[in-house]
Amino acid sequence: MTHRMYDLGQDFDGVALAAGTNVLVSGPPLTGKRRLAMRILAHGSDRGEGAIVVTTRDSADRVLGDYEQLVSDPETVDIGIVDCVTKHQGRSARDTDVVKYASSPEDMTGIGIDFSEFVEEFRIDRGIDDVRVMVDSLTTLLMYSDVQTVFRFMHVFASRIENADALGVHVIESTAHEEETLNTLKQLYDGVIEVAEDGEVTSTLPDAEEQPGQ
Repeated sequence: MTHRMYDLGQDFDGVALAAGTNVLVSGPPLTGKRRLAMRILAHGSDRGEGAIVVTTRDSADRVLGDYEQLVSDPETVDIGIVDCVTKHQGRSARDTDVVKYASSPEDMTGIGIDFSEFVEEFRIDRGIDDVRVMVDSLTTLLMYSDVQTVFRFMHVFASRIENADALGVHVIESTAHEEETLNTLKQLYDGVIEVAEDGEVTSTLPDAEEQPGQ
């Protein structure tokens, strides 16, 4: 059993989560939740950890550009991006060391394979065991597939994160879905970080109560 912990960084006053934990970052549009999720990954990159971003909203170029602004040294970052957007928009793209392209946000099999390949490559080729994973966002997945399909996929995906001793940070637009849909998906996660309309962050996280001031 692993005892590795992932420190969430200054946004969370030094709260650390056990390896294999999956959290949901939920909030209305334009409240900074994507950036908050990215900062959790960037904090890991600054500590020599790997980062994997599954993006269903922005192209890999955009993700990389945004991410590099959040880390202290972009040159040293080990990041893998599963881009579900570029090919879906009809542009041709070849996989690189940094980016693997799924055909669309609907292509959950492809997304899962690309993700697993990155985890393997980080561990075997780059010697990186500690990896933070961001999925941005579940809302886009739900635009292309029904709740049951997304639930089943994310159940498998979260299990893979757990098995890899990684940390999963999954983003959703809280106002885009019925309460019932949100509650169904929340069952998949060990904790929830909510970003309010005014940008205030509240969180319900496992083990977080051990930290002073929580």
